Amino acid sequence: MAKDQDRYWNDKDHQLDKFTQDNKGKEMSSNEGTKISNDENTLKAGLRGPTLHEDFLFQEKLAHFDRERIPERVVHARGYGAHGEFQVYKSLAHLTKASFLQDPNKITPVFVRFSQVAGSRGANETNRDVRGFATKFYTDEGNFDLVGNNIPVFFIQDSIKFPDLIHAVKPEPHTEFPQGQTAHDTFWDFIGSNTESAHMMMWIMSDRTIPRSFRMMEGFGVHTFRLVNREGTSHFVKFHWKPVLGAHSFIWDEAQKLGGADPDFHRRDLYNNIEMGNFVEYELGLQIISEDDEFMFDFDILDATKLWPEEEIPVQIVGKMTLNRNVNNVFAETEQSALHPGQIVPGIDFSNDPLLHGRIFSYSDTQLYRVGTNYQELPINRPVCPIHNNQRDGQGRITINKGQVAYHKNYLAGNTPKEVPPREGGFSTYPSTVEGIKVRKTAPSFEDHYSQARLFWNSMSPVEKDHIIQAFSFELGKVETVEVRQRVVNMLGKIDHELAALVAKEVGVKRPNVSQVSVQQSSAALSLMNQPRYPNTLRVGVLIADGFDGDETKYVLSELEEAGLELVFVGERLGDVEGSDGVKYSIDETFLTGSPLLYDGLYVIGGSDPSRYFMRKTRNFVRDTYNHFKPIGATEEGAVIIEQMNIIGKPGVIVEREASAFVNEFVTAMAEMRFYSRVYRNV
Repeated sequence: MAKDQDRYWNDKDHQLDKFTQDNKGKEMSSNEGTKISNDENTLKAGLRGPTLHEDFLFQEKLAHFDRERIPERVVHARGYGAHGEFQVYKSLAHLTKASFLQDPNKITPVFVRFSQVAGSRGANETNRDVRGFATKFYTDEGNFDLVGNNIPVFFIQDSIKFPDLIHAVKPEPHTEFPQGQTAHDTFWDFIGSNTESAHMMMWIMSDRTIPRSFRMMEGFGVHTFRLVNREGTSHFVKFHWKPVLGAHSFIWDEAQKLGGADPDFHRRDLYNNIEMGNFVEYELGLQIISEDDEFMFDFDILDATKLWPEEEIPVQIVGKMTLNRNVNNVFAETEQSALHPGQIVPGIDFSNDPLLHGRIFSYSDTQLYRVGTNYQELPINRPVCPIHNNQRDGQGRITINKGQVAYHKNYLAGNTPKEVPPREGGFSTYPSTVEGIKVRKTAPSFEDHYSQARLFWNSMSPVEKDHIIQAFSFELGKVETVEVRQRVVNMLGKIDHELAALVAKEVGVKRPNVSQVSVQQSSAALSLMNQPRYPNTLRVGVLIADGFDGDETKYVLSELEEAGLELVFVGERLGDVEGSDGVKYSIDETFLTGSPLLYDGLYVIGGSDPSRYFMRKTRNFVRDTYNHFKPIGATEEGAVIIEQMNIIGKPGVIVEREASAFVNEFVTAMAEMRFYSRVYRNV
């Protein structure tokens, strides 16, 4: 098996290079290999005559064009992907027999697709929405798909309600809007009518659903799975991805405006950083519960609307994933990638989570419809280990099977392909006990809809609570039906009185009359304000004009780059700007093509005699940056341009007096990212 793996993955470009085609410098041919002498004109009966039906080259070209788009995903349609590799830190043999989790020296290729849930392929990438985080591990025992989100819980408990949820969140059918947004009547009618969604809505209305980058958001497997070792011992597990850069988000005003400034912001950020060598890293974490402890918690561990508090069940960091290669073709790889949570390997198994069980069917069924009968044969989906079975034919078949036998058992082929006993690597389902009468009911242990929603609210900082209040107020403010707004506010009243009262006031409904729950538990792990902060790969807009101090500017900028910041030079027009001592820099973006929304902070250098246009545009950039609480640095010349704005000396606004001290202070400010104390007290 190891030799087969080496055969497929013997260089950094892996198996997909076998199917990669570079047309540069090649002779043109049809898909059947016929060389083409003229691709400019159809075959006609005379110079001005009709096109002839026998023009097979025209038919092939147009027929292929007519079919270039496969049906987009009903959910997670807007997505972007990258390749990478995974290594476990130490053997997990005590927990699982999965081969890729045994040896720290083993490198397992991976493909990750990030996505949005609600919008179509044309939706803005910075809309408020759940982000998909789906990973395909190409292990030497077959593919393992960890299909999750950047939120650890979900809207519903039973998969039979999934079509209802998606019908509600999608654009309303009588108008076909809004696109990729939840601020409309049908979505909030569903939420107010299905209170099991209360916990999920706290996450969605938080800053978690407007992430700064795919590189800076957590990932969660959502469901409860099992790990099974060679002795047959099972543990329940939840999977986590922890971004090495920490988890960070936009603020709402910024996210809205970014949708206009760059609707492709997240994919551009991922692609550019990988191309620059800023490879994207996540650590894999596991929460483990033994079989004997299944019922010891005050929540049901199989309930997908509940998380496992990290204070009770710590996350154990066990390995690292590095995304280090962009796709060669977005359609062939990202769009044709077919992931589903039912794809597991020996050592990983399912729990009785009813939402997971429905996804096991739905995802594979979706791929069969969307990509085709033989979607697993496509390069992006094909396992790296050998594949042998008696399946044949079907739409889009790539494999050419030899021999006359296509059934099991058989004599003509020596009863092959043969079954593999579990002790030799064959998959065996964990023999968990199943008993009870057939019933369509919700388990009593699933009926608490508010405790963890309250836990999430109590865990937020004052700034995050304010953002959640604003988010609910905005979303419900777009709902036209008063009764729907009231039902949701009534739901919020069972989470927190203050939250419900403030939202009720904003959206013009009555404050709910419900008793306040006295239990005030919190979890530090749930607040983004507690995430680590690093300056690495953050973007600084450098506003620069002719006549800047060459030597000092060169020193400061080189030190900022050394600290891991990405510098983007912004000026009046494209071309070079020149300072003293012959120092030159090339402008990357102009005030017209750039935007303060695209940078994590500004450094205002200016020049010896900046134009009025430069000064006016600089103040506009600084104003937006300041209002979004981001850091601003300035030389003494740059400070003159912005001094009338009355922000000098405010938190996160740093004027350069001495170069080395400025560098240290500015880098620290960039790592801080947001200075909410400009508005919020006690922050």
